[in-house]
Amino acid sequence: MKKIAALLTCFNRKDKTLSALRHLFDAQKSTHPGLELVVYLTDDGSTDGTSEEVKKNFPEVIILQGNGELFWAGGMRNSWEEANKKDYDGFLLLNDDTNVFENVFDQLLGTHDECLDRFGTGGIYIGSTKDAQSGKFTYGGASFQNRFLFKYSFLEPNGSVQSCELGNANIMLVSKHTVAKVGTLSKGYRHGVADYDYTLKALNKKIPLLVPPLYCGTCSHDHSDIYQTFPQKTLKERFRLLRHPLGLDFNSNLLLMRKHFPVRVPFVVGAAVLKVIFPKIYVKGRGKG
Repeated sequence: MKKIAALLTCFNRKDKTLSALRHLFDAQKSTHPGLELVVYLTDDGSTDGTSEEVKKNFPEVIILQGNGELFWAGGMRNSWEEANKKDYDGFLLLNDDTNVFENVFDQLLGTHDECLDRFGTGGIYIGSTKDAQSGKFTYGGASFQNRFLFKYSFLEPNGSVQSCELGNANIMLVSKHTVAKVGTLSKGYRHGVADYDYTLKALNKKIPLLVPPLYCGTCSHDHSDIYQTFPQKTLKERFRLLRHPLGLDFNSNLLLMRKHFPVRVPFVVGAAVLKVIFPKIYVKGRGKG
């Protein structure tokens, strides 16, 4: 790959966004100065001066403005659709709270080369991240343990390229060949699971999904367990959290099940009803699982 479009979206976390961009450009300049890297950033209505600071520190970044209702999936889709108007060899999806390591392009491009050798085609390369403080694995590629129960286990880097079945887009390089067959992120997803949908769509089309040999960056798993206080909330509050993109994002999760695991839909709907109407029963049962 000679020309890559990096895709990001952001909302009111200026320092993290600037740090992500700084690490990305540092990695490119120090290890692959010949690589043409064009960054597309959708700012979904930030009020903390993110766009202004990005323009000041990284004037080469193409900033797109959202309407404040795009959330992660919509913002990333917006960046990708704009980048897709031009010819790139690959598209690097990057969370704005992720700091890539200096080796990130060695890992991703090396995996791409191995993919071409092994499969004769481009694929998707899912970079693993770990917590900056504890060093524990946080995001990356995974393989199914039980598809009906939608249970899967993540694959920690082991020094070799590994195949997987779905993955997070915290660091995810998608080849041009993949985009030609799969397209960009599907519409209908607002915040989470759009990356799971994309990797599952690619898997269905026999696109290789690969995890590079080494960790590619840091990203903290800082999402609190929403169920800790769920039973104490009112019915109206629980229903709102069920539907909200930053809550349980029920519509996005239901769409994922309908598209890829339709037999699970009745159970997903039933669980949603249980969560809202009988939250104590659901949380108690969840704790035993």
